Amino acid sequence: MNDNSLARRDFLKLGALSLGALAFKPWENRLIRIPEIPQSERLGRLCVGKVELKARPDYDSESVGILYEDSVVPWLRETVGRWPGRNNQRFVETPDGYIWSAYMQPVKNDQNSPLDTLPEKNGRTGMWVEVSIPWVDAILINPPARSPALKWRIEEKNKPKRFYYSEIVWVDQIRKDDDGKIWYRVNERYGNRGDLFWVPGEALRPIHENELTPINPEVEDKRIVIDASWHRQTLSCYEGNSEVYFCRISTGVATDSTPATPPGGIGYPIWRKLYSLHMSGGTNVDGWDLSGIGWTQLFIGDGVAIHSTYWHNNFGEPMSRGCVNATPEDSKWIFRWTIPLVPIEPGEVTIVGSGSSRITVIES
Repeated sequence: MNDNSLARRDFLKLGALSLGALAFKPWENRLIRIPEIPQSERLGRLCVGKVELKARPDYDSESVGILYEDSVVPWLRETVGRWPGRNNQRFVETPDGYIWSAYMQPVKNDQNSPLDTLPEKNGRTGMWVEVSIPWVDAILINPPARSPALKWRIEEKNKPKRFYYSEIVWVDQIRKDDDGKIWYRVNERYGNRGDLFWVPGEALRPIHENELTPINPEVEDKRIVIDASWHRQTLSCYEGNSEVYFCRISTGVATDSTPATPPGGIGYPIWRKLYSLHMSGGTNVDGWDLSGIGWTQLFIGDGVAIHSTYWHNNFGEPMSRGCVNATPEDSKWIFRWTIPLVPIEPGEVTIVGSGSSRITVIES
């Protein structure tokens, strides 16, 4: 077959995809892939561009290798090490050396049996899903990209969109390709600029109502205390005067364009809760643009929230652009515990007036 025939075939493929069809084999696109995952009970994904593996859990230890962004390695154990001037002294041991834990996202590789049809709830067809593997590439259905980060990734880096472990997104269509592979259409429900994606179904785990049952719903006196001090960085959930949950977090780092998480002794009411939110803001130089941020609870202004975090693992040190970063597990627990409850459809509630849990930010 000559080059012109190949070009025409590829053009027809792209045209079919842009119309939302999958009358071809997406797996032929070398850019769209699921990573090869090592066999290990625990795994870690490198969430920065490049790091040196250390012979010992020590900043000054000799280097024994290099890892690059999105590498997935066995997570043997976490140990206390030495990093001068940092709150976080935890290191992850891998088979080839040690990595500072801030750089390593804990992940799993739970592939799923995709659904043939989507569920329906209250007249809406679709489902909330969670990325259940370390990462997965996606096909942009409706180019050009609208999201700034995606535009930069596609146009500047010539790379596809990539979804990461623990992201929460909305699926509103299912398609089967020529090989019988099932693909989900991801259409972020809140905060989406209009980008749509096809994602391999086995990478996305449906979220079921039974895992979102409220925690201690009979208790009305619920409040959260966040210690935003640089040396503390903690969150505590109280029922009356009893602390019922505690975790490490990362509050805001002040920059020229974003403030630190502001303290407030009176207690800020949670005014909106969402299963997932696409967040972006800041300037071209000092901005952010992140998809699938799970278990979001807004409590100050239009953008300060407690939410799940997949782009770092440095809890215990300030890291955010004003929000309160927490692990996916901690964020989900807090989301289920606070008032009001959020039904799976529509996966969002906005509170007007009183009737929600309050959040106090202190600096001890």
